[in-house]
Amino acid sequence: MIKNRSNTIALLIVFLFGFILFYIGTDGFTAYTAEKARVNRLIDVQPKFPKVTLEDSNGQKYTISEFKDKFVLITFMYTSCGTVCPQLEKNMGQVYHTLPSKYIGKDIVFLSISFDPTRDDPARLDVYKDMFNSDGKTWRMARIPNQAELDSLLNKFGVTVIPDGNGNFVHNSAFYLVDKKGTLVDVMDYMKPAEAKDKILDILKEEGE
Repeated sequence: MIKNRSNTIALLIVFLFGFILFYIGTDGFTAYTAEKARVNRLIDVQPKFPKVTLEDSNGQKYTISEFKDKFVLITFMYTSCGTVCPQLEKNMGQVYHTLPSKYIGKDIVFLSISFDPTRDDPARLDVYKDMFNSDGKTWRMARIPNQAELDSLLNKFGVTVIPDGNGNFVHNSAFYLVDKKGTLVDVMDYMKPAEAKDKILDILKEEGE
């Protein structure tokens, strides 16, 4: 009986230890993957968009202050991508084209940032934007020519970009919502554009009240 009791206690200890590890590893059961945990940490920290110089498809240069007093929905991509990026931008376009037009440009703008600035010059970005019916004003496609500035932004927003040695990149993807003060306030699943649109619309309506 004593042996059975000892085995039971040992099993309980193992279970409790595993339970604690699982709780910590999943941010209190809210994250079941490393990506979800990363997103949760970003939303908790709410990093500021750093001071970087963007150059868009029109060759215009500016900082994030260009969008002062507006929300900015951001994606990170590169035009040579033949896997995730086309779907990412297509879904970005779905959000852009289904939000009520009264908010576009006035309360929110869209920004697709390339992390391949050498190849993605303004001319190439101009061609790419037309593939997704971006107007180049309320939805801009841009690069950050300075690599140190680009790295700073990617690091702050938790964007992983790994060159594969063949001119392509392994990277994570999402919709990043920056508020009117340049603070990252939400990270949304790019595979659920309708859900993202509804969430953004609720935020815009609340801001307008």
